[in-house]
Amino acid sequence: MAYIANKLGTIFLTLFGVASLVFFLFTVLPGDPAQMMLDQNEDSDQLEVIKAKFGFNLPLSHQYFFYLNDLSPFSVHSKNAEDFSYYDPSIYGGWKLFSNANRVWVIKTPYLRTSYQNRGKPITKILKETLPNTAILALSSMFIAIILGIFFGVVATLNKDTWIDRFLQLISTLGMSVPSFFSAILFSWFFGYVLHDYTKLNMTGSLYELDDFGESYSIVWKNLILPSFVLGIRPLAVIIQLMRSNLLEVLSQDYIRTAYSKGLSKYQVVFKHGLKNALNPVITAVSGWFASLLSGAIFVEYIFGWKGLGKEIVEALNQLDIPVVMGAVLVIALLFIIINIVVDFIYAYLDPRIKTT
Repeated sequence: MAYIANKLGTIFLTLFGVASLVFFLFTVLPGDPAQMMLDQNEDSDQLEVIKAKFGFNLPLSHQYFFYLNDLSPFSVHSKNAEDFSYYDPSIYGGWKLFSNANRVWVIKTPYLRTSYQNRGKPITKILKETLPNTAILALSSMFIAIILGIFFGVVATLNKDTWIDRFLQLISTLGMSVPSFFSAILFSWFFGYVLHDYTKLNMTGSLYELDDFGESYSIVWKNLILPSFVLGIRPLAVIIQLMRSNLLEVLSQDYIRTAYSKGLSKYQVVFKHGLKNALNPVITAVSGWFASLLSGAIFVEYIFGWKGLGKEIVEALNQLDIPVVMGAVLVIALLFIIINIVVDFIYAYLDPRIKTT
């Protein structure tokens, strides 16, 4: 119970801090979202209507309170249809707990509001359309990094100080040094353009593409190959070096020498006794990199035209569509926390000395 209470407190404080930071950060940015929404059709009357609709005419403290109120699963709303905080069941959903003459208390799912630019499209709907694509890209990248990273890490360990070991260390160092956006441009040009006749890969493209007749969408799996590999290069390089260094340390322990003295083969010692005990630091790196991939996919998605959360964030920033960015940041922060909790349980499985209670 103490562990659960501690994690719930961490989730609350983290999301509260992120929501507050993002809110105040965007309030000081130059530009007027109301003017950008009207574009060339701006006039003073329409501008006032837009400001009243989205609460731009309210004091900053009121805007902040109403923003947190919308995010909270327990919220209080006005019964007056003219008020900004008016409770509209078709917008907020949820269930009424109790009310008085002027206020109503509601339990609901967090309301992330609507987009400024996409004709009032709910942020939750935008996230449902883009987050799965980013998750698929991140999972594919991490799968490549884990499988190849552990394999090459073991190969480097078994061939310590040989040309194979030095070559793998060189490749991993190079992989950590090259920025993802540069790798994305290079891979897109070389494999999608120069070698297109051989690879049949596209320079840009998303998971779902419209057919030639513009009637339906179909899954194009080959568009996943280049961005997932590019996004997985850096975590792959990190895992190779971590796996090598930790496995070398584990293989120098006394119990490993005892296993050899009992007549176990090198394969049995490495894979049955050494590998599991060398995985803890790797799991740490995997959890951190997987969470980072969700946020670090921004440049890769934009360069490859991958219709995910990262590309949506870039477009929202260009249009000053603040609710989209704020909603995306909150979701990414929540995923960070969930991944860390899952990793705690993986630790406990790999090392029984670690307790989650």
